[in-house]
Amino acid sequence: MSGKLESQSMKPIKGKIRGIEGVAGDQLDLEIDRGARFVMYRYCWSTIMWTFKETSDIHFIRAGESRVARGLPYILLTLGLGWWGFPFGPIFSIQSLMIDFQGGEDVTVEVLSRLNRPSAVILHRAMGES
Repeated sequence: MSGKLESQSMKPIKGKIRGIEGVAGDQLDLEIDRGARFVMYRYCWSTIMWTFKETSDIHFIRAGESRVARGLPYILLTLGLGWWGFPFGPIFSIQSLMIDFQGGEDVTVEVLSRLNRPSAVILHRAMGES
């Protein structure tokens, strides 16, 4: 998937969706209603002089899958390469790790809006209804 969507706390959403291959429209709605989510992860890497803060592609996480486990490559990348730039390496690393250890950023509402497939369950949750 290409294009941009505005996310609440990260950069605009861009890139492709990983893990959605073979999922048809109605099946996507069913997966979302069961608890599947679209998630982005944050990571950073540093040289001595510069630190780069990045966001991952969007990942489709089915209900029952661990969002933290799916984000493990980004966590390891940040742990290994994020700290070395001063002063922002440690700052961006901590920010990235906090988000990723919480399961990444849930961008389901934004992606469904972009795909023009608003799930009733998700829209109720997004508006704060039970």
